[in-house]
Amino acid sequence: MVLLISILMFVFVTSLLYFLGMKLWASPQNVVERVLGEARQSESHHPSLAFRDALTKIGNLVPASPADLSLTEKRLYSAGFRTPGALKLFLGIKASLTIVLPLGMWVIASQSGVGEDHLLLLCVLAAGLGYMGPNEALGYLVKRRRKRIQKALPNGLDLLVVCVESGLGLDQAIMQVSRELQHGYAELSNELAICNLEMRHGTRRSDALRNLGERTGVDDMKKLVGTLIQADRFGTSLAQSLRTHSDFMRLTARQRAEEQAAKIGIKLVFPIFFCILPSLFVVTVGPVVVRILTELLPMMNATS
Repeated sequence: MVLLISILMFVFVTSLLYFLGMKLWASPQNVVERVLGEARQSESHHPSLAFRDALTKIGNLVPASPADLSLTEKRLYSAGFRTPGALKLFLGIKASLTIVLPLGMWVIASQSGVGEDHLLLLCVLAAGLGYMGPNEALGYLVKRRRKRIQKALPNGLDLLVVCVESGLGLDQAIMQVSRELQHGYAELSNELAICNLEMRHGTRRSDALRNLGERTGVDDMKKLVGTLIQADRFGTSLAQSLRTHSDFMRLTARQRAEEQAAKIGIKLVFPIFFCILPSLFVVTVGPVVVRILTELLPMMNATS
């Protein structure tokens, strides 16, 4: 058992050092080579991509229905994974974890002397974790990205209002806002840049804006897209519409913050009851109980 734990620790530390080295040393050099266009042919043979290629090949062998593939691809797109092989890589990760985790659990549990009934149950739980874990992780990434976009949207809308009021058209204003938000709010900047590219490549403005709302999945973004489409369709003042919508979003954000603040009292009930009150009881009642046990009870026994 000690030898097995030592081997597992060695493999874990070696893998951690390997991936840290690839992340901190090999990956920046690879990015520079791709930007400069100097190593297009050697990129596919880089050692850091062998593991990814293996997972992609495994993902090609996984059978799945077109509906599930379409839904998973949309979720990957919403999470920011938009490379052509992202779907196959995700399926390969799911399949690998579904197989590797039960095997690892079986090795560890068999070495620990676990019974066969419990061993089978642990293997089934590990397989379920390997199958459902990537979906939950992907859902978490999607929610986190949408929260970042929603947080950046008021500032982006203010910049859009300033650009439109200064005389820029909607296309130029979106492009300018995308440039300005590139460092502070990368997610919103990327979405606006994609929308601008779609319009520059011949997509109708209304369709490009609808795609923007669908990609992000943020309700505030969909409302903004609806406002822009209606203003463009009916010929109303775009600057006035954006300023009105900006005031509405500020009011909505303030109401949302007030709602969260109102829930704090209810959310603090259980932490106070289970964490703070026991400590207060120990501090306040503890010395009295100790004194009763050490002085009062011996005195009562002596008198009786």
